[in-house]
Amino acid sequence: MRQVRINIIDYGMGNIRSISNAMQLLNCEVNLVSDAKSIIDCDALILPGVGSFGEAMKNLRARKLVEPIVTAVENYSIPVLGICLGMQLLANSSEEGGFHKGLSLIPGVIKKIPSSKDLKLPHMGWNDIFVKHSQPIFRNISNNSDFYFVHSYRFECDDLYISSITNHGVDIVSSVHKGHILGVQFHPERSQRKGILILQNFVKYIESNIKNR
Repeated sequence: MRQVRINIIDYGMGNIRSISNAMQLLNCEVNLVSDAKSIIDCDALILPGVGSFGEAMKNLRARKLVEPIVTAVENYSIPVLGICLGMQLLANSSEEGGFHKGLSLIPGVIKKIPSSKDLKLPHMGWNDIFVKHSQPIFRNISNNSDFYFVHSYRFECDDLYISSITNHGVDIVSSVHKGHILGVQFHPERSQRKGILILQNFVKYIESNIKNR
């Protein structure tokens, strides 16, 4: 079978090199794209992100990437994996630093994790997850597997879209899904063997999509 073609969306706010290196190790053809014309030329998209929601959306709009991303995912059914801030951008909106509209690919809102004297923010470091709804990316991933997190805001949505949760004093959505639209709050590229398995499962999911076209 030919190499899976992955477009990693480069809008100036992501740990792009680490993700690119991981996908290349999985024998994918990887391209970093920052222009609208290149978005659709792939088998799948990865939307990374580190930083603030508002700044991320500002950058996506400045590069005229919002509509092409939504069109690729909704009209052409191209699978997308959002990572950390990239997952949050899939939501309708965020309250981080005021109100900001998101990509509206998965119904939900981004809100700050409730704070307390016993709860440190950002939620940073290793934490285990509980898989609520089985998804292809969690194949051979057992419950209570540890992944690496860095964030202060959480995705709030209907249980229908929640595939796994973690707990940091309160329950936090650690992954979301809506058909071919997937997101993980943790960083698989920084989560060692199990993180690489998540990315490998994503590649296998894409391969199955290619076969079924």
